[in-house]
Amino acid sequence: MVKATSVKDVDQHEIVQHIAKFLKKSGKVKVPEWSDVTKMGISKELAPLNSDWYYVRTASIARRLYVRSPTGVDALRLVYGGSKRRGVVPNHFAKASGSVIRKALQTLEAIKWVQKHPDGNGRVLTKQGRKDLDRIASQMRQNDRFTA
Repeated sequence: MVKATSVKDVDQHEIVQHIAKFLKKSGKVKVPEWSDVTKMGISKELAPLNSDWYYVRTASIARRLYVRSPTGVDALRLVYGGSKRRGVVPNHFAKASGSVIRKALQTLEAIKWVQKHPDGNGRVLTKQGRKDLDRIASQMRQNDRFTA
């Protein structure tokens, strides 16, 4: 009997990479034209070095919604925020870019993985999104079982 596998059963870094690869390969996700010049937040000095960063961030948000839902843009800004370097003055926490997170959530809504919560408190994963993420996780586990 095959044991059911969910996103919580596999390594989070690997599942995000696999989801990002799936989103890129599916062709449903359109990368915004401003993606090569944007920063991920006020605490960052440069744009991301990974050319597929939009897929990775979108996949990470999908995984985050799987684990903790409902979640809004502001809560995700806190999750992806970081320490802002201010020169000789002590560092302070700064939130991540809300625009990037909002566009990633809108992308996930466009492929029917995410919907707005009925109470208006953020967004939740749809049944289709949960099913696709579980399928990716089970494929990961099967590949690990055969390679190990």
